[in-house]
This record gives sequence, structure tokens and C-alpha cells, in this order.
Amino acid sequence: MIKNERQYRITKAAARRFSDALKANGTLAPHVDPSIARASVEAAVSQLAELESQIAEYEALKSGQLELVEVESLGSLADTLIKARIAAGLSQKDLGARLGLKEQQIQRYEETNYAGASLARLIEIANALNAMFDTRPFLERLLITLSASLVAWRGQDFRGH
Repeated sequence: MIKNERQYRITKAAARRFSDALKANGTLAPHVDPSIARASVEAAVSQLAELESQIAEYEALKSGQLELVEVESLGSLADTLIKARIAAGLSQKDLGARLGLKEQQIQRYEETNYAGASLARLIEIANALNAMFDTRPFLERLLITLSASLVAWRGQDFRGH
């Protein structure tokens, strides 16, 4: 996932290099085994498709064309916050200013997918982005999982028998 303009520029340049390499594929040395050449081309095509997908997603977010996805789990919260920032047209520096933090702190949060951020900080970030999340589906799934775990736990014999 592209998280900022620097990564966007790097990804665009990498996509151009892959594209150029694919166009020049016909110039492989004649001594290259055809199966190796085919595998090399397939890998480059796959990598180019992944880069182009990331570029398209970032550009769609920046232009407001892409709707934000629902937070399905805590694991997807970081990506959703990053996408919300991009869709709001905010740089990492802009978000930091809204929160009274330095750009580098936002960069660290996003680089680690908010692993070191407290729940209070995540809520603060969501509020700064004016992000509204429908947590009911997630909470319903969480309650079902916790209930099943509790039932299983109660059924265990912890006396070593």
C-alpha cells in the first residue's frame, strides 16, 4: 500500500522500470533457457500488475473516487486510517499538525501500521480525520467469538485430569 507522495513517486518509477524491462524482453541473450526467460517475464508481469494496482488505488484515494472500506477487524484499522488520510487530501505533515505531532511521528505510526499507537491515539487520529466507522458488524463478530471461547473455556478441566 502506498502511504505517501514519496512512496508514490518511488512506486511509479519502479513500475516504469518493469514496463521498460518487459518491452525490452526480446533482447534476451540467445543462451538463456526458454523456461527461465518465461518465468522471468511472468514474475515481472506479476510485479508490474501489483505496482499498477497500488498506484491506481492511491490515485483514486487522492482524487476522491474511492470509497473507504468498512473496518472489518482491528487488523484492517491501520490501512483504513491511512486511506482516510489520503482521501481527505492530507499529508502526513498535515495530519501531524492537526494532532499537535511532528510529521515524523505520523510517518512512524504509518510505517508500523500504528502498532505502537494506543487506542486513545487511534481514536484521536480517527477524529482528526473526521472518520466515521460502523463498528457494529465487527463488535458483533467479536462478541460471538468471545462467547464461543468462554463456552470452550468453561468446558475444560483445569485440575490436570
